[in-house]
Amino acid sequence: MKVMNKTWLAALGLALAAPLALAQGQAACPDKNVMYWQAFPPGGESDLSARHQQVVLKKKCPAIETIIQYKAGAGGALMWTQMNQLPPDGVNVVGVNLPHIVFQPIEGTVQYKTQDVTPVFWFHFTPDILVVPESSPIKNFQDFLKTAKANPGKLNFGGSGLNSANHAAHERLNAAFGIKSVYVPFKGTGDMATSVLGGQVDGAITYVPFAIANKTRIRPLAVAMEKRHPLMPDVPTFRELGVDWVDGAYRGIGVPKSTPPEARKRLSDMWLALNQDPEMKELAAKSGFELVNVGVDQMDAFMAEKTKLYTEGAARLNLGKK
Repeated sequence: MKVMNKTWLAALGLALAAPLALAQGQAACPDKNVMYWQAFPPGGESDLSARHQQVVLKKKCPAIETIIQYKAGAGGALMWTQMNQLPPDGVNVVGVNLPHIVFQPIEGTVQYKTQDVTPVFWFHFTPDILVVPESSPIKNFQDFLKTAKANPGKLNFGGSGLNSANHAAHERLNAAFGIKSVYVPFKGTGDMATSVLGGQVDGAITYVPFAIANKTRIRPLAVAMEKRHPLMPDVPTFRELGVDWVDGAYRGIGVPKSTPPEARKRLSDMWLALNQDPEMKELAAKSGFELVNVGVDQMDAFMAEKTKLYTEGAARLNLGKK
């Protein structure tokens, strides 16, 4: 009887612990090291977010290493074209981005389709922002607009990738304010930074984390958020400037298409647990990342909505048809 009671109590303890662990943001650790493939070079927002996740995952799963690998090229398309060749083992994961994986196939020069990419979790959002170097004579958005209209086709703005969120934002900027500036694509934000900070381009259409990380070396002019960013209270939103523009890039993880559903679910739950960790929330806030939690259960609806939105946006902005 004593043995049965102990067994029953142990089972009861496990049953009670399971929902408690879930509520506290716990998830099962992988049984092998995680191979985390990046589609952009080191130094940009995708790399920074992966580094954050590497730190928090090590804390949650001390026996596991997160090994970050880089296969950059073609604005992310090199990695996304090859991701289905990775082992479908549930520990090979790939950084994926929206709207890139919708825009690039529409443009037509990449070797993958949106349906070839299998996201399992979208973990954060980074708003668009317009910046110039601190040394620029352009002091605010009104200066920018005046300069751009007086010098059509003369201002150059860097961004991460072709047919990417930055590219779309640049085209949107030109269309919304009736100006003509030139977009200069870089492999990633890290590569772009040197040219922006060195004044080789007039500025950048980039993301909030870049502006925060370089706050003493650049001057932000306008941000695509619903409200002003708390770390940049003097920077107006595009809505304040008369354009209904709240947009940016989503980042997430994807897996090879042949990865089993149960492995996708485990990864989705693990990334949710990372996002719920207080340290992750603190790191994200300091860097300007807006955390979101879109897992496998919401993925089909989310992707259908975003694919429709970005397909319409690509047509409106005439991307890939210059």
